[in-house]
Amino acid sequence: MTDVHHPANGVALGVIGLGAMGAPMARHLARGHGRVHITARRPRPDLVADGAVQHADAAALAAVADVVLLMLPDLPEVDEVLAGGLLAGDRPLLVIIGSTSSAPGVRALAERLDRESGGRVRVVDAPVSGGEDGAIAGTLSIMMGGTEEDCALAGRVLEPCGTPVRLGPLGAGQVAKACNQLVVAATIAALGEATVLADRSGIDLRTLWDLLGGGYAASRLLDTRKEKLITGDDAPSGMAKYLLKDLRSGAEVAAATGTHAALLPALLAEFEELVDAGLGERDMAVTRRFVAEREPG
Repeated sequence: MTDVHHPANGVALGVIGLGAMGAPMARHLARGHGRVHITARRPRPDLVADGAVQHADAAALAAVADVVLLMLPDLPEVDEVLAGGLLAGDRPLLVIIGSTSSAPGVRALAERLDRESGGRVRVVDAPVSGGEDGAIAGTLSIMMGGTEEDCALAGRVLEPCGTPVRLGPLGAGQVAKACNQLVVAATIAALGEATVLADRSGIDLRTLWDLLGGGYAASRLLDTRKEKLITGDDAPSGMAKYLLKDLRSGAEVAAATGTHAALLPALLAEFEELVDAGLGERDMAVTRRFVAEREPG
């Protein structure tokens, strides 16, 4: 294959993990940089039409890529892709981990890759916030951790997807995402509980949230979940079980920093109970249903 480097940015970019977040991000990257290399279990003619080049597997992608963005659920899936051929190339490779994962886990992975590749493979962690809506709109907040040089390159690559910002050394992106998810979990838990209180008190929910949305209770989460909270529709978009995973990462950060958090343990207990109740596959707005159905105890 010829002309794998796009002159606008000087690197060949790959994306693996073309789910609800990864596919729209790959589309923005293809449009923004003129080309992006992808691999997936099934053909993606929609992305090819937007400038993506599809490869048969990770090894074929690694043969042409300088930078690869991994939009996968967590580090076990990242390890699977790495072992499945992504490390087969012989060129320097920057791996951008977009997964929301453990900060110590990301650091350990980067140390192993550096050791096993003789420094050929470098890592930046870059979890994102903004959900599927933000990925589609190209307005994600992208929280990066890594060396200044690697984050500068990752930032140039990821700019079509939103606002990439380096927050510190490797793992800093994951710490920032844990902080983000602490606020998200607290907010959606409060919104769900307040919705039940208002509903059982005979208050019209639409009137309530339209009014409170103009005051200090306003938030991006209320804007995006208001309709679900009002109607009780918790069909999955951002699944609640992922918040539990992220709160556990937050608890890991708290332990590592000697922080005796007050809210984090309560949220962790709530979302553990919610997932145990079989509601983890629902949208995070399921906090309304969780509170409404919860038994005394």
